[in-house]
Amino acid sequence: MLRVLAAAALVAAAVVVGALLPYDRVHAPAPPLFAHWLPHVGIGTPLAVLVALSVVVWGPGLAGRLSWRAALGAVYATAVAWTFSLALVDGWERGFAGRLTTEHEYLHEVPGVTDVGAMLREFSSRILDHQPDSWTTHVSAHPPGAFLVFIGLDRVGLSGGAWASAFVVLVGALTAVAVPVTVRAHVSEDHARAVLPFVALFPGAVWMGVSADGLFAGVAACGIALLATRRALAGGVVLGFAVFLSYGLVLIGVPALVVLWPDWRRIGVAVLGASAVVAVFAALGFWWLDGYHLVVERYYQGIATPRAYGYWVWADLAAAVFACGFAPFAARWRGPAVTLAAAAAVAILAADLSGLSKAEVERIWLPFTVWLVVLVPDRRRMWPAAQAVTALAVNHLLLTNW
Repeated sequence: MLRVLAAAALVAAAVVVGALLPYDRVHAPAPPLFAHWLPHVGIGTPLAVLVALSVVVWGPGLAGRLSWRAALGAVYATAVAWTFSLALVDGWERGFAGRLTTEHEYLHEVPGVTDVGAMLREFSSRILDHQPDSWTTHVSAHPPGAFLVFIGLDRVGLSGGAWASAFVVLVGALTAVAVPVTVRAHVSEDHARAVLPFVALFPGAVWMGVSADGLFAGVAACGIALLATRRALAGGVVLGFAVFLSYGLVLIGVPALVVLWPDWRRIGVAVLGASAVVAVFAALGFWWLDGYHLVVERYYQGIATPRAYGYWVWADLAAAVFACGFAPFAARWRGPAVTLAAAAAVAILAADLSGLSKAEVERIWLPFTVWLVVLVPDRRRMWPAAQAVTALAVNHLLLTNW
């Protein structure tokens, strides 16, 4: 309980200090979250409450009684419903269909791509800001993998914000399957079943519906699950592609190594699979390191420069608490599950100390915070309820930007 109180104190301090600092030092309307204070309800409110109550009342029992496959199917459907309903609290257009269509987002650039090969070859040259053909914020801030996904959706006829958002939600919800599958392989089936209600009501679903980081989290989690279930080559390929979704996902190598350790053969096979993806992108004209160095430069062309490192270096951790919830801090920190959570925590700390994640980490760190929920407290219903209340409070009191 002391850890829960410490996490709550961190959140409270980040809220108070963030409110006292001048806006030009934080550049976030409701620090430590990138959101606006706007108490509201929406068409998703009753559905979100219904999903939460259903999981709290029946989830732990069903997680123990259903067959493993049926349990995974149920938790996936629940995670989709939870994420979708939270998005609809903000309304269909504002909370879901229009999220990925703003001038900062990927879909804004999709119509301008007529030659994918040429786009990849010139991608790095358009990363820096203050030039006529600079990529929009999210396209420039990531490798071209995510952009390719949305271009692909458009090319197969699934164009527009609603299809893109639906795809992000469906892929992001795969975390609710991949995390327990990994826990079952790495820890035990009993512990994996205990995790199910917590991944179903993951508070980070507020940002999985809808930001592309939810897509990143789903892909990365599936890669880790493939490694854990001894599909090292496939896992390496998936994680290799994940690194081309977001530069920060290079840190997913930490939990990947924990899952594979100490099997050097599987480590080698996974590295081979990831390297093949790097080679394909290089052959098509995009070199990851070139993009990374240019993104760092672009980052400091914008609001990253005035944002105070002295505040965000610890306030970011408070934002991460909103995403993972308070339940992990109530768990007993021992056993094999701790190694998975610790690996995610190491990745978070590395990203935090780098100074390249000042603010907005409640969505940016989703691929890592989702692994913290493997730290399951006792089976009382109060902890899944606490997770749900965290998400519902954030979504109904604030209007999140992404």
